[in-house]
Amino acid sequence: MTTPAHSGLGPTLGYWSERPLAPGTLVRVPLGTREVLGMVWDAPAEPPSPELEALARPVQQVLHELAPLDQRWRQLVAFAARYYQRSLGEMALAALPPQLRELNSEQLQRRLKKRKAVETHATALPQGPALSPEQAEALGKLEQTSKPVLLFGATGSGKTEVYLRAVQDMLARDPQAQALVMVPEINLTPQLEARFAERFPAGSVVSLHSGLTPAQRLGNWLSAHLGQARIVLGTRMAVLASLPRLRLIVVDEEHDPSYKSQEGARYSARDLAVYRAHLGADDGPCQVLLGSATPSLESWYAAQQGRYLRLTMPQRVGGGAWPRLRLVDMNHQPKHTVLAPALIQAMADRAARGEQSMVLLNRRGYAPVLACHDCGWKSNCPHCSAHTVFHKIDRTLRCHHCGHTTRVPRACPECGNLDITPMGRGTEQIEEQLAGLLADARRPDGSPVRVARIDADTTRAKGSLESRLADMHAGEVDVLVGTQMIAKGHDFRRITLVASVNTDSGLFASDYRAPERLFSLLLQAAGRAGRDAAFVAEQGSSVELWVQTWYPQHPLFAALAKHDYPTFAEQQLSEREAAQMPPYAYQALVRAEARTQEAAQALLTLAAQASDGLPGREQLTLYPAVPMAIQRVANVERAQMLVESTSRPALQAFLAAWQDTLHSLRGLPETRGVIRWAIDVDPLTI
Repeated sequence: MTTPAHSGLGPTLGYWSERPLAPGTLVRVPLGTREVLGMVWDAPAEPPSPELEALARPVQQVLHELAPLDQRWRQLVAFAARYYQRSLGEMALAALPPQLRELNSEQLQRRLKKRKAVETHATALPQGPALSPEQAEALGKLEQTSKPVLLFGATGSGKTEVYLRAVQDMLARDPQAQALVMVPEINLTPQLEARFAERFPAGSVVSLHSGLTPAQRLGNWLSAHLGQARIVLGTRMAVLASLPRLRLIVVDEEHDPSYKSQEGARYSARDLAVYRAHLGADDGPCQVLLGSATPSLESWYAAQQGRYLRLTMPQRVGGGAWPRLRLVDMNHQPKHTVLAPALIQAMADRAARGEQSMVLLNRRGYAPVLACHDCGWKSNCPHCSAHTVFHKIDRTLRCHHCGHTTRVPRACPECGNLDITPMGRGTEQIEEQLAGLLADARRPDGSPVRVARIDADTTRAKGSLESRLADMHAGEVDVLVGTQMIAKGHDFRRITLVASVNTDSGLFASDYRAPERLFSLLLQAAGRAGRDAAFVAEQGSSVELWVQTWYPQHPLFAALAKHDYPTFAEQQLSEREAAQMPPYAYQALVRAEARTQEAAQALLTLAAQASDGLPGREQLTLYPAVPMAIQRVANVERAQMLVESTSRPALQAFLAAWQDTLHSLRGLPETRGVIRWAIDVDPLTI
């Protein structure tokens, strides 16, 4: 059943059936007054005793039409539930398409008849471009190893072509095999789908991500489960898809934090992909390939330790040049400068030559907050300990945490002052300012420069992302403004300038992972420029990364100027080893939510006090309970406690035993008002 860990329900529920059922069989069973979808996890061969039959309720319906989910899928789900401290039902049924949970046997049979009419043959189509020596060497070594492979390839080095060829080679050896190719975000799937559609026949490639309609998601899941789809492209949810003939897993941009779920079952799809490959296949090994220009420090360390095989592709395909770093010292700019005049001129010059520029600001909206300078009022969310963000385009204030939306007030609600002003800047404001600053600039045909924006606000409508990307690829846009959505994975051919305009927010953040994230974001963003060496040469242009900063002497920029990720990674690993931080230690966060902050912290504090004697307790540290950075969301108070150990087995044993303690404390007077709690293993933010 889909029961979260904090519910206190056991991992499985017992029912009886008139005939034996194989593990992995989907059934419909009574639960309270409802009939719900369940899965047979274990089924004794002997019939139930009369006493058990009298106690247990019968299975209502068996979905015989669908083959049971295989042993490796169940092993993956069991491992995920055990490692991430979730219930079996929560992990197992969360992996199934929502529409499947609503179908009865007859409805499922009709769906399967439609699928059986689909026959796919994964014979590859055109072979694609000739491989570079680095690509050919990487593919050769991939075939020779059974270890997880970390493909450390520079931006523009042709990693996607390596993925395509690896899939082709797999299908050449075994035409019935299946491959899983994952990307971190939905906005990267259209481009990847187009690349695979060029190389493989229609019907052999399907996608799995949350952007699909329920019917599309069910149909694609069935294609994968039935073995009809040879290639599945997807986001993190795809790692839990049923792929009975899986022989190859590709995790593109493996460093991306989007692979770690931040709600519900907080699993890492990248790490589960490595475990799924470890389980192998019926008739041979299953290979996993992790690709990135800026690998996560965990993966880099694993390669150092010999657990992964690291392959390197340092050169850009076609001899493309690396973007030259241009640091703009904001200390030397006129007061209140948002975009340096030299940067504006550089973008105007490029637009005049038919080139494109990209401006990165990882904050959507027009401004982070509205404020009154007379009385100090700020546009705070009434339900969260956060500001509401000003969106000028529809004159609203929106909370990006709980979704609360209000109209912009005509005057200060506290003192009546009419002069309330936006503080800070978001992508919407940068887009507006660029349009004004470039108003006199012209394209080669004499028409005005066109500025566009891609962020979560402009891509909500179905097809809007694809439309904006198509405009960019067609050269209809001269300057693209966006959040980190535009900084990774996209193959823009005309961009010769990338600019980061609010860089310093990541330099001194409290999170120890902030430097790693900032370096990765800037290097990935720089990789969008100069991807077509022939175009750059034809233009007689140069490729540049502009970074506006108040701290140009920061050591991070020295490594960035040389595009030297290995040196940066070694420096970061050295600091983490000295501080005994991951990957040299293992962490979990226990988060509690309650009606009051006192109740949330009391639950965690009492649980820590009652933890003596639990397995692994002597090998770990429990830090004091503290409010979360944003301690109130949707009128719910949030607190957290960090648990840390240099022994992963000790941490796992402790967390598993500690859950009973957490359950037992919910009825105490001190914890009255606690709503839920959850354990986040290997947290990405603290």
